Amino acid sequence: MLFDAPAGVRQIQISAAAYGDDAPSTWELWLSRDGGRNFQRNGQPLTASGPRLRVSTFAGVSNGPLRLEIRKTSGEKTRLNVDDITLITSSGAAVKAAVSAPSPTPSPASPRTTPTPLPPRSVAQLADNDNLLLGNPSGAISDPSSATNYLLLHPQYATGYNAQRGIPIWTSWHVGRTDLTKAAPRQDDFRADPALPRQFYPVAPPSYSGSGFDKGHNCPSGDRTASLDDNSATFLMSNMVPQAPQNNQQTWAHLEEYTRAQVERGQEAYVVMGSYGRGGTGKNGPAQTIDQGRVTVPAHIWKVIVFLPEGTNDLQRIAAGQGRVVAIDTPNDNSISPEWNQYLTSVDKIEAASGLDILSALPPATQAQLQSGVDSGRAR
Repeated sequence: MLFDAPAGVRQIQISAAAYGDDAPSTWELWLSRDGGRNFQRNGQPLTASGPRLRVSTFAGVSNGPLRLEIRKTSGEKTRLNVDDITLITSSGAAVKAAVSAPSPTPSPASPRTTPTPLPPRSVAQLADNDNLLLGNPSGAISDPSSATNYLLLHPQYATGYNAQRGIPIWTSWHVGRTDLTKAAPRQDDFRADPALPRQFYPVAPPSYSGSGFDKGHNCPSGDRTASLDDNSATFLMSNMVPQAPQNNQQTWAHLEEYTRAQVERGQEAYVVMGSYGRGGTGKNGPAQTIDQGRVTVPAHIWKVIVFLPEGTNDLQRIAAGQGRVVAIDTPNDNSISPEWNQYLTSVDKIEAASGLDILSALPPATQAQLQSGVDSGRAR
């Protein structure tokens, strides 16, 4: 880009693929906040393989202008096909930029002019199946100065991260049948998340060693089995909370299995999971923090699932009454029941306890209706 996009870009979506029958290419998105003088990589390197365009989502910068570079980093003789680049603002406005070759470098005798930024071409909601379709529960932003409410976007899920607690506030993702193909085995490659700003403490697997708490997934491994990259992303430590073993291995495992069973029967699911409070009870007894106080043990762990039949125009269908909302709030305690349906609650109660706005993308009337009820825990 030879111009700055205005402030307020929340997400960046880029469609990329290998060109024709070319071999895969690795590429990266780089971002500048100072008019193109300095760039930093945004997110992780991605590999485009096959001719089918795949949309990748990156975090934007809500409080200042930005410009982008796409850098192809592998395959000298292969071609990378980049299609739409969409900059999504917090108001829903999308600036769609066509891809073109860079302009020639001007000679010293030819003064360089700054192109006028492209005007917004459309006002659009996020696309179906987007991990943030139901909203940003805490209003998180992708600015390192927002250490207690940092928006972290991976293609597999979106997270509002609290670096002072060393755990997510919430994580949001979509589950469809194509996510559950079981093409990739469980990776178990727990590791620190390199996409977090450098000044954040890098929570790593040793942070949980000997604590008596599991490394509890927010977005579970079983919801992302379509590829090795998808499954591996669920083992980033930014996706973990210290979770009581029985809570993790029984109560939540049963709820995750139930969710996937509904998807395999023709439903799709939008899931938001999070935690709040301080202090839980693991197999070694109660604790408020682990890793010398760097990682908070939450007191409660909750999940909200919106089920609806497979289809399109998901927000409209939910607003029209086709969605089923299941909300669970459990104590982070090793003695809880393995039956998740004993902890059914309403979204309103979770919001009151956590201070979040969980279904903020839905119309207020729809929110009021869906958030007040308590599901029966039985499939319809």
